[in-house]
Amino acid sequence: MGGRRSEEDWRIALTPMQFHVLRQKGTERAFTGEYTDTETAGMYHCAGCDLALFTSSTKFHSGCGWPSFTAALQSDNVRTEVDRSHGMLRTEVLCAGCDGHLGHVFDDGPAPTGKRFCINSASLKLVPHP
Repeated sequence: MGGRRSEEDWRIALTPMQFHVLRQKGTERAFTGEYTDTETAGMYHCAGCDLALFTSSTKFHSGCGWPSFTAALQSDNVRTEVDRSHGMLRTEVLCAGCDGHLGHVFDDGPAPTGKRFCINSASLKLVPHP
C-alpha cells in the first residue's frame, strides 16, 4: 500500500478507525487500542503502507493510554511536524512512507532517549517475531 492513493482508495484499504487516525489525524480513545498493553515481541509496521516503524524492544508502559516507544526503528522511517491543533503545541509523528498520522512524541520518556513516542494502535500492525 503506497502513500500515493486517493482518499477513496485509502477508505477502501483501511478500517474506519485506521482511516480516521492515519488519514484524518484522529486518535483512538485512551486505553482502548489493541496494542496499548501488548508485550508480544515483534516489529510494529505502519497499518497504511507496511513500513517498519518501531520494535517491541523499545516499547514501554507509560500509563498514557496509548502504545509508547522510546525510539523509532530508524529515524528516517518517521518524520515529525509541529502540531498546533486543539490549543496545544505538540510534535506530530508521521509515517515517512505514506505520511500517515501515527501520534505524537514527547520529551518525558525514559532513558536512554528521553523520548515517548505516543502512538495510536490503529496506525500500527504488529508482526510478531517467530
